Amino acid sequence: MTSLPFYEQVLIIAICAGATILTRLLPFLIFKPGSRLPGYVNFLGKALPSAVFALLVIYCLKDVQWTGGNYGIPEIAGLAVTTAIHLWKGQMLLSMAAGTLCYMGLVQFVFI
Repeated sequence: MTSLPFYEQVLIIAICAGATILTRLLPFLIFKPGSRLPGYVNFLGKALPSAVFALLVIYCLKDVQWTGGNYGIPEIAGLAVTTAIHLWKGQMLLSMAAGTLCYMGLVQFVFI
């Protein structure tokens, strides 16, 4: 496999950086501070976080072997820990970290 020339690598990085900066800056250019946001923006702000996490759960569980191997036990345990801690504490980062640690601990040390 051949690598790209240096100038192409720099160009690709510059384009990606520019696109990232533009997508971060664009909402501030479109919606001025203190102005009222359109209804669909408020709706998306409330609906998208839940939708993203639903897609994340589906993605994580799509390749689980339910009828063989460990029967999805580590995945279900990780999902249960994530759900329980989120319902208890309401901290998204804490619940995701705990669920990931639970899953990885089971996969690395229990279901070898």
